[in-house]
Amino acid sequence: MVLPFGNPITTTGPAQTDYHFEYTECDSSGSRWRVAVPNPSVECSGLPDPVKGKECTFSCASGEYLEMKNQVCSKCAEGTYSLGSGIKFDEWDELPAGFSNVATFMDTAVGSSENKADSCNNSSWTPRGNYIESNRDDCTVSLIYAVHLKKSGSVFFEYQYIDNNIFFEFFIQNDQCKEMESTADKWVKLTDNGEWGSHSVTLKSGSNILYWRTTGILMGSKVVKPVLVKNITIEGVAYTSECFPCKPGTFSDKPGSSGCQECPRNTYSEKGAKECIKCKEEIYYAEEGSSTCIERPPCTSKDFFQIHTPCDKEGKTQIMYKWIEPKICREDLPDALTLPPSGERKDCPPCNPGFYSNASSSCTPCPQGTFSDGTQECKACPAGTEPALGFEYKWWNILPSNMKTSCFNVGNSKCDGMNGWEVAGDHIQSGAGGSDNDYLILNLHIPGFKPPTSVTGATGSELGRITFIFETICSADCVLYFMADINRKNTNVVESWERSKEKQSYTHIISKNASFTFTWAFQRINEGQDSRQFINDMAKIYSITVTNAVDGVSSSCRACALGSEQSGSSCVPCPPGHYIEKETSLCKECPANTFLSIHQVYGMEACVPCGPGSKSNKDHSACFSDCTVSYFRDNQSLNYDFSNLSQVGSLMSGPSFTSRGTKFFHFFNISLCGNEGKKMAICTDNITDVTLKDMVAESEDFSNFVGAFVCQSTIIPSDSKGFRTALALQSNSLADRFLGATVETTLENISIKTDLFPPSPSKVPDVHFFYKSSTVTTSCENGRATVVTMRCNPNKPDQGELSVPSSCPAGTCDGCTFYFMWESAEACPLCTEQDYHEIEGACKKGFQETLYVWNEPKHCIKGVPLPEKRTSTCETVDFWLKVGAGVGAFTAVLLIALTCYFWKKNQKLEYKYSKLVMTANSKECELPAADSCAIMEGEDNEEEIVYSNKQSLLGKLKSLATKEKDDHFESVQLKSSRSQNI
Repeated sequence: MVLPFGNPITTTGPAQTDYHFEYTECDSSGSRWRVAVPNPSVECSGLPDPVKGKECTFSCASGEYLEMKNQVCSKCAEGTYSLGSGIKFDEWDELPAGFSNVATFMDTAVGSSENKADSCNNSSWTPRGNYIESNRDDCTVSLIYAVHLKKSGSVFFEYQYIDNNIFFEFFIQNDQCKEMESTADKWVKLTDNGEWGSHSVTLKSGSNILYWRTTGILMGSKVVKPVLVKNITIEGVAYTSECFPCKPGTFSDKPGSSGCQECPRNTYSEKGAKECIKCKEEIYYAEEGSSTCIERPPCTSKDFFQIHTPCDKEGKTQIMYKWIEPKICREDLPDALTLPPSGERKDCPPCNPGFYSNASSSCTPCPQGTFSDGTQECKACPAGTEPALGFEYKWWNILPSNMKTSCFNVGNSKCDGMNGWEVAGDHIQSGAGGSDNDYLILNLHIPGFKPPTSVTGATGSELGRITFIFETICSADCVLYFMADINRKNTNVVESWERSKEKQSYTHIISKNASFTFTWAFQRINEGQDSRQFINDMAKIYSITVTNAVDGVSSSCRACALGSEQSGSSCVPCPPGHYIEKETSLCKECPANTFLSIHQVYGMEACVPCGPGSKSNKDHSACFSDCTVSYFRDNQSLNYDFSNLSQVGSLMSGPSFTSRGTKFFHFFNISLCGNEGKKMAICTDNITDVTLKDMVAESEDFSNFVGAFVCQSTIIPSDSKGFRTALALQSNSLADRFLGATVETTLENISIKTDLFPPSPSKVPDVHFFYKSSTVTTSCENGRATVVTMRCNPNKPDQGELSVPSSCPAGTCDGCTFYFMWESAEACPLCTEQDYHEIEGACKKGFQETLYVWNEPKHCIKGVPLPEKRTSTCETVDFWLKVGAGVGAFTAVLLIALTCYFWKKNQKLEYKYSKLVMTANSKECELPAADSCAIMEGEDNEEEIVYSNKQSLLGKLKSLATKEKDDHFESVQLKSSRSQNI
């Protein structure tokens, strides 16, 4: 600085607080410089000169930071932490710096109107303290973070994603907005209820823009459950120039920490704490990881619960009352309740079936081969019977040994260690939990299933079943989930019930011999904040029954097969498809075209006849169609062969739209006949990073893979939500058992509505394929049913056309029975001799051709082929034509001659008669002259013709024609003449 009059003033450099150090961008040689940069809103001069910096790939160890002034790594102070070359976001009280939200309504098919776009303005990812929560509507919301890495690294985060009605993507773009190859499979896997999953992706050096994107699909009024994300960690930052302070509720008491610890219960801490501060426990309390102390409220009935003690030797149980732990209320405040007195004695309920008391305070399982109803001693099964293994829990004095209960909260660990459910005598009910937002969990483990010994070889679709009776009592939006885990791989929601439900029964069919864990999870409300407003909302389970459990107990015995040479009472397994004959207790094979019932193996009635148009497989475990159907009508047999339609047919119906206008389609795959009972139609969700090859290989365990005769998926087209490809979700089976194929409109209580499809224009009857699904839902208590109507249509060759009723575009009008029409020329009956006729040609040069043509319109295929053209000689036919013509001509000439002859004869007779009369009148007294009747000259000898005994053929004809007239004339005239002469 120079004064006006020129005297120089020496000044010192700027203070350290006026500037900070930064590194320049790395050059091509991997070098960079450390430069001083003034802080914002600060003007200064005399900054330190640039110096050569650390190499670009340099980074400090975890728990250290790079002190830029001296360019050395130093340990973080107490109350702070560092990841060394990474950054971590674990505090979500507000959106951290660098993160942003972008919300859109991406439905380009319907047209993104301003109203729809504006409706997403309030949609965003919402910080919830320990985690951040996605939107719950059908908007598309992206959580975005940009990071520039000096070297390759990675991103890691924990998440909870339980609802497939919301799409969850994680992908990375570079600074040119192109997606990176590392996120080619960008769909994030679903997680189990109450479980946190983890996801990690490698990052390349340079700019990386991270996207967590969710899109809700509201198919009905049901609100989607949001995605939760926490602990986002990014590795690969070249250096950390400062340490991060511990968030409130945590502390770091040692220098060089790579993380912070949670404060214990009844302590708290502020941001950057070196230690936690204790609360005054008589007045305040604090949960683990709290940032402040909370005043204790007065105790109410919501703060304690009752339990039943195990039965004593006298068969009595005591009712005990306990505070919900941790106890947060005060008994010394006005209007506060105290704990009710415990110790009231009541009679113990009996043991559950299959158990006995054994004169002790607990119930013991019956030994192998014995049974009990729970009130009596265990007894051995009689000869020819075996125990019916399973579990039947209907008395709840203590929790069974193969069940456990727990409490889980997605956002914290406040209820860890609490009992989620409590036994209550004749039922088990959900417990209090730590807050209304907790999941109260009840687990039942079954190591495997198997059918009865006598049908060990059976491979039917049902190996066992689980049935439970329950009810829910709620004043808020509670939910009870029933879930199943197979071989401890993944837990799938089988069914769920919202709000209050009356006492009812639910059954789930087991079709695979595997280890199962069944879970009941009850949640009072699904909100971000923790509260205890609905403590009286609860779920009750009255009984749980499991059949054919591997390690089960027995409450009864059932008949079994005996070996032909054994004298004991042990049972032997029957071969596949064999039932137990009542008279001999020996195994006997089921008749042809019957299948063995899994519920009944005793007696001939165990063999259930297959439906029409179906036959049984070799082991009589199921019935299947060979794609041929026969029908007898009007003394004519119609035979159908649908083999060319046995490949899987597909149908896309729609479009349909959600309440917000999102377009979607219903996609169906139909395997008409299967492959000897094997279901060939496959539907799968593609919102996963598991490939189709992997799904097929692990189809039995993969939750989003469905194999059936008829299955359904919901398709979101790529233009509907801005995705690169169409999305498939909500795949489910509509038909997993073939019932039969017939022209009748009713089969096994399934009736076809005749007005769903237009009538057939031809007289060929339609053939209906009937199917059933064993999956039972709350809306379809008897399971789903499917009818595929095959219609002959010669105008639609090959695979033809599949359709659904116009009045029910989803294929069903009630959600339980689905109808399809399959029109094809291949659905026409096989041709017979009655389907064609012959045409004879003219006789040419002694030969005649006979052609055969189909009746029109033709409504048949294959079958009897059309005969070849036939040629035959026609001489015999020409000769008789000539003979006929000759005979006709001769007959005509003869008739003309006879006519002329009789006419002439008649003239002569009249003349003689007149002459006789005249002669008689002129000579009354004289006898007639001798020659008066003689033959005159020139006359024929008529009397010879008339009276000759041997007449010629012509004479006989003449006499027959004139006999009556001549006889009358002679008798009258001769008599008259004689009379006058006398």
